[in-house]
Amino acid sequence: MNIKDAMSCFTTGVTVVTAHTQGQDWGMTCNSFNTVSLDPSMVLWSVRKTSASHHAFVTAGGYMVNVLGAQQKDIALNFAQGAQAERFADQKLVRGVNQHPRLADVIAWFDCNITQVVSAGDHDILIGEVLDFGVQAGHGLAYAQRSFGVLAPFED
Repeated sequence: MNIKDAMSCFTTGVTVVTAHTQGQDWGMTCNSFNTVSLDPSMVLWSVRKTSASHHAFVTAGGYMVNVLGAQQKDIALNFAQGAQAERFADQKLVRGVNQHPRLADVIAWFDCNITQVVSAGDHDILIGEVLDFGVQAGHGLAYAQRSFGVLAPFED
């Protein structure tokens, strides 16, 4: 057993974080997304320092967090590996304020400017101020114990 086994017991939502920099779109599946502040509106996520897309994300100036819906497991898997061009193939995109790509049909999205990058062990934490956001009805895709699922409300 290792720390990843214990951390897998914590249920999270699933996002795809995207950015447009260096003349191309970058994207990766991420479950390390969270709120930092409501006023001003700020969020964070973390990227492994050895990730092939690390440099692109920390130097892009901003990012788009795409919160995946319950039926978007295939998108989560698609953005977890492979070349960047393959990840974006056949994806319907909307460009945000700073041209970062938003995936179609996500249940929420946050278009952010990076305000701070904090080094933390083998990851960097990217804190961003939310410039624009949107939400639509639906249940979010959840991830726990290395499996995807959906949380349902308790019946009273």
